[in-house]
This record gives sequence, C-alpha cells and structure tokens, in this order.
Amino acid sequence: MYPLTSPKYLKELLSRYGFHFSKSLGQNFLIDGNILEKIIKGATISSHDKVLEIGPGVGTLTSAIAKQGAEVVAVELDRELLPILEETLEEFPNVRVIHGDILKLDLNQLIKDNFHDGPFKVVANLPYYITTPIIMRFLEEELSYTSITVMIQKEVAQRMAAQPDSKEYGSLSVAVQFYTNPRIIGKVPAGVFMPQPKVDSMIITLEKRNKPAVEVNSSTRFFQVVKAVFAQRRKTLLNTLHAAEISDMNKSELSIKLDSLNINPQRRGETLSLEELALISNSI
Repeated sequence: MYPLTSPKYLKELLSRYGFHFSKSLGQNFLIDGNILEKIIKGATISSHDKVLEIGPGVGTLTSAIAKQGAEVVAVELDRELLPILEETLEEFPNVRVIHGDILKLDLNQLIKDNFHDGPFKVVANLPYYITTPIIMRFLEEELSYTSITVMIQKEVAQRMAAQPDSKEYGSLSVAVQFYTNPRIIGKVPAGVFMPQPKVDSMIITLEKRNKPAVEVNSSTRFFQVVKAVFAQRRKTLLNTLHAAEISDMNKSELSIKLDSLNINPQRRGETLSLEELALISNSI
C-alpha cells in the first residue's frame, strides 16, 4: 500500500470510495510523514501503550501509532470513513475502530471495555471547531489517561500553555494547567493538510498531573472565581468579583479581603497566577 501521506494516493483512495470532505466536521487529513513522527515522539508512544485516538480520518496517524506496537482504539464520527478505515488498517490487529461521537459516548464504559480501566494516552488531530469541548471533557471527568497529545489550532495551543500577564492567558489556560502540565511540541503549517485549513496548527502534549496544580477547597468554587475574573478582562479584579456575586461580601469587604491576601484589588484577571486564584477561591 502507498503511504497515506501521499496526496496522489490519498486522492485516489477517497475517489474510489466516493468520499467528499465535510466542512461541518472540520476534516483536514495530514499528508506529511515528518509531522507524524513529531506526534509519535511527543506522545512517547511505545509498544506498552494503550491509545485512544479521536477522529482517525483515513487512518494516517492511526497506522503510525499501530506500527509502534501500541494497542489503539480509534473513535470516528463520520460513517463514510468506516469502509476506508477497514481497508487502510486491515494489517493491524492491534487497532479497533468505533463509530461514535466522542462527546456523547460513555467514556468510562469505553475505557472499561477496551482498556480495563488501566492507563491510556489520548492522541488526536482534532477539528478546530470542537477542540475545547473535547479537551475539557477529558480534563473534568475522572478518567485514567496519562497524557493528551493533540494537533490543534495554533492560537488555541498557545492559550493552553500561556502564562499570566500575556494576552493569550485566560480561563482555558487556567483549566488546562490546573489538571495538566502543557508542553508545546511544535508548529504545523497549513500546507501539510488536505484540504488546507486557513490557519496554522500546533502539536501540544498535556501531561496529567498526579494532583491539581493548586490545592483548593472546592474545584467548583475555584472555577467560579476563574470564570468571574476573566469574564470582563478590562475590569479590575474587585469589580469582576463583585459583579459575579459569588460572595456575600460587599465591595468594601471584598477589597479588604483581597488586601489581606496581598492581592491588589485593582489588578486584572490575566495577571493572576493559579496560586493567587486558589487563594482567592479559598478565602471569599
């Protein structure tokens, strides 16, 4: 079989099955073997791994993972790709393809059935439009993943890894860094996809932390504070917290409390570290 990264072979394959790209599903297939190697290396895939792949497409990344000897379960939403995957992955007994929507499937049951609740890695070339909901589902649910390695829109990856006092830093940065340690593997130009997207991508690995980055009395309360301080970025911390009504304190009391925590009430949300956000969450 010709490599799935060959544009000529890929076009012939898709034509043979009468497949047409779906804009609504954000389908862009990878046609660069070097990028595949970067993903495999970034995810540190070995023969000992169990891997959950989201959106295998025609199986380009799937086959690269399978060649490492890992056990792969690939979840594909587009029914039209299933017969193509049956052909392209037929040589790999260590791959199982499941038709379904990753946002609707019972992930706990899927992991129990396929990985026996053991550790697994998530690897994916995610459609841009649905990146954040998928990532957040894995972060918020108590699942036994050890890392998430994804190829996503460059700006979203930069937001995930952003540090305080930068324009990219926001609630997504805090959520990702609360649960994981993000590490950007590299930039991916639009030209390595078919069809070409209008923006560049990045490969990022999120290594799951053994425990959250900061100690909080309540994660629900913590993320209420996070949502409040980033809701209106141009407003001061005091004003955003007061407007969110997440405390019984009046504005004056809130100001005194923030001062007692050595946090200036006039600061803005994007300047606050996870430690400072946890301090506020645990105190008000």
